[in-house]
Amino acid sequence: MTAIASLFQEAARLAAGFRQAAPARHMPTHDYAASLACFEEPLPAAGSDMLDVIRRLSDGAEPGLHATTGPRFFGWVIGGSHPVGVAADFLTSAWGQNAGNHAAAPAAAAVETVAARWLLDLLKLPAESSVGFVTGATVANFTCLAAARGEVLRQVGWDADANGLFGAPEITVLIGDDAHTTVFSALQFLGLGHDRVLRVRTDPVGRIDRAALAGTLDTVSGPVIAILQAGQINTGAFDDFAAIIPLLRAKRAWVHVDGAFGLWAQASAKISHLSRGIEAADSWATDGHKWLQTPYDCGYAIVRNELAHRRAMTIAASYLPLAGEGERDPSHYVPELSRRARGFATWAMLKHLGRDGIAALIDQCCASARLVADLLAREPGIAILNEVALNQLVIRFGADLPSEEGDALTRKTIEKIQADGMIFAGGAKWRGRDVLRLSVTNFQTTSDEAQLAAQSIIAAFKSVSGG
Repeated sequence: MTAIASLFQEAARLAAGFRQAAPARHMPTHDYAASLACFEEPLPAAGSDMLDVIRRLSDGAEPGLHATTGPRFFGWVIGGSHPVGVAADFLTSAWGQNAGNHAAAPAAAAVETVAARWLLDLLKLPAESSVGFVTGATVANFTCLAAARGEVLRQVGWDADANGLFGAPEITVLIGDDAHTTVFSALQFLGLGHDRVLRVRTDPVGRIDRAALAGTLDTVSGPVIAILQAGQINTGAFDDFAAIIPLLRAKRAWVHVDGAFGLWAQASAKISHLSRGIEAADSWATDGHKWLQTPYDCGYAIVRNELAHRRAMTIAASYLPLAGEGERDPSHYVPELSRRARGFATWAMLKHLGRDGIAALIDQCCASARLVADLLAREPGIAILNEVALNQLVIRFGADLPSEEGDALTRKTIEKIQADGMIFAGGAKWRGRDVLRLSVTNFQTTSDEAQLAAQSIIAAFKSVSGG
């Protein structure tokens, strides 16, 4: 056996061992300080044996790793890094391709072409749309909004890509009060400002209020970008696209949808009513490392107007080959030239699960979330603050207590849940109050796992409340 074969086999053995242990562990045993101590040393003068390095890396890292791949990890909206996607990612790393253009990595570009077509079909989005394979929804939002910025200014005679924003007509950005923080970051990066927006009132679960939007639109003129949401990060709520988008169209607004996880409702017949009308938008951002279960990092920037997308993103130089008729240059759709070939893991997961498998996975997650909610709601003192239509739960402990006492009991319950280690979930603020937030996004979270999760939450609550 060659040294490379032995090295790769050892890495695979260590990876498999971690994955097999994941269902039984849910909290790191090392915090940041302890993890740093495992690796802290001066830069070595001499090198080390390859196998020793990999084993040392595994020994030092594993105590500080969350079991995000396990079935009872609910801390954030994180998919399970399905083994098929991970195996494809192993190959991606071994192949060492730079997916910057179609000549440097023909296979990577070709797989992106097919995977992009499959994604548009699965998500029921316009077939003419272009797709950029990016790191995640943060950069997907940035990419889509860069296309939006360029196009709304082009319509009033300004070339933002050539001339920047100095002296440009002012762009009005409309956004819901409960939009995700990454959208504000994207606006900041694009020079549009995270505070120079018109925030629109939302309803109790975070949806844009249609009447409030209509009133705001009455005050707006000139270039407009509107940012809607599919899947509010706490409640899972969707803006009413069918009602809102026509209002925005009347203002010639570019409509962008942050659908980091909610866009995947389009793939399920059971919940696609939540996203009704979403296909009428101009751009959409979503993640692969959530419900498609690809490894990190993987996201998709989807733009109806391919020319606007390419104007905003194309990187050109004399030494870079031009794309010919029928060819797809990946660097025309993303804000990076040298990059990982993310299409391989995406293609592998779409091929492995197929349309029916992806729908079943999403439905299982949503059903598991509803089961947890149903079981918790039966317990006196526990309240579910959102309608669990998707995969997100907002949970309040001490619901019958004064607000401050309920906050304190909620925090104590979260601490107990994390100390017990049966599941991992974290706290958040919702409407000014402390809550426990659960996100069910793992392909392994079955009804049995959901029941175990609910039982552990109830046990922790009873322990700290004296119930």
